[in-house]
Amino acid sequence: MQDQELPIPVAMPRRHATMQARVVHGSRVVTIGGDAPVRIQSMTNTDTADAIATAIQVKELAVAGSELVRITVNTPEAAQAVPYIREQLDRMDIDVPLVGDFHYNGHRLLTDFPDCAQALSKYRINPGNVGKGDKKDRQFGQMIEAALRWDKPIRIGVNWGSLDQELLAGLMDVNSRRAEPWTGQQVMYEALIASALGSAARAVEMGMPPHQILLSCKVSGVQDLISVYQALSERCEYPLHLGSTEAGMGTKGTVASTAALSILLQQGIGDTIRVSLTPQPGESRTQEVVVASEILQALGLRTFVPSVTACPGCGRTTSSTFQELAKQIDDRLRAQMPVWRARYPGVEGLKVAVMGCIVNGPGESKHADIGISLPGNGESPSAPVFIDGVKALTLRGDGIAQEFQALVTQYIEDRFGDAAPSAGH
Repeated sequence: MQDQELPIPVAMPRRHATMQARVVHGSRVVTIGGDAPVRIQSMTNTDTADAIATAIQVKELAVAGSELVRITVNTPEAAQAVPYIREQLDRMDIDVPLVGDFHYNGHRLLTDFPDCAQALSKYRINPGNVGKGDKKDRQFGQMIEAALRWDKPIRIGVNWGSLDQELLAGLMDVNSRRAEPWTGQQVMYEALIASALGSAARAVEMGMPPHQILLSCKVSGVQDLISVYQALSERCEYPLHLGSTEAGMGTKGTVASTAALSILLQQGIGDTIRVSLTPQPGESRTQEVVVASEILQALGLRTFVPSVTACPGCGRTTSSTFQELAKQIDDRLRAQMPVWRARYPGVEGLKVAVMGCIVNGPGESKHADIGISLPGNGESPSAPVFIDGVKALTLRGDGIAQEFQALVTQYIEDRFGDAAPSAGH
């Protein structure tokens, strides 16, 4: 075998060049696009008219890591509640920007409730739901005027479930006259993109700064989403918001979102993402934020929480101890992150390994910042602990799990605490 003359390149997305938008609330500025990191957005499922319930859920989403939270503004009662939601959040020191989700009556709500228009940090406009004919242009114009009046960025969010039917019909007519007509699917792609770009052009004509316009073209199918966004990214420099319209519930929704978003993000496409999971009964809304952050962290685009490496288990493992310990460590790290981010700068980059036997255990533990290799079937009842790649000690007895958790906490304090040395890590 001949030696390679050149090293194998390290896989890393090269971000598609876009303009940079600014979403502002008070002193909090969330940049989107340009050199900004890919941002996480989420959405509430409370009745927005219930200001307290909505504020509580926004707080939960923000604490989980959502950098923008979208709320439905669909009725006068909802619009009236928005300033109070913002007030409640400010009282709780939650400065996450709020995005107003408008559809059929957004032009009226933004005009009739200026306090709502001012309290929101960004407006989402669906061009397929703003009216038809002359009415469409007038109502769309009113929403742009509100954005200009209050200096708010907008997202023109096109959905294939509420696509501009006049535009689609026109493109179908054009297609029927082609020598080799496109498929219905391809016409749909074009309609989505044309709706987004055409609406953005009209907004710019009205005075909207181009860099304050974000676009999205959401569909449900994985391959459809990839096709649309690849084409859209080639045709514009607007920041792009990624997400499926309805990803689904549980494993299906998580996998579908991950498959589509990961491919696009690896290609450098996407400036904000949302994982549109349908919560299972009793499941927290924050799961969609967790999945979004895991996608970005797995791709190496962002780091949110320390990573916990654990083996899947096999016939060599004697018990579920390593599984339980891995979950305990992961749960504790996630629960403490809102506090630890401020107390221990850089802690989100921590790598912990919890392994179940001697096959890969010591090796994986050495590669982690701190790791433990628990005894497997037929192995000595001892658990070596590796710190910074070196075997530091061996744990024995019934208290291994508790002792290792204490070691992890001490490691975090020593490495990332105020008294930690500035060099060496």
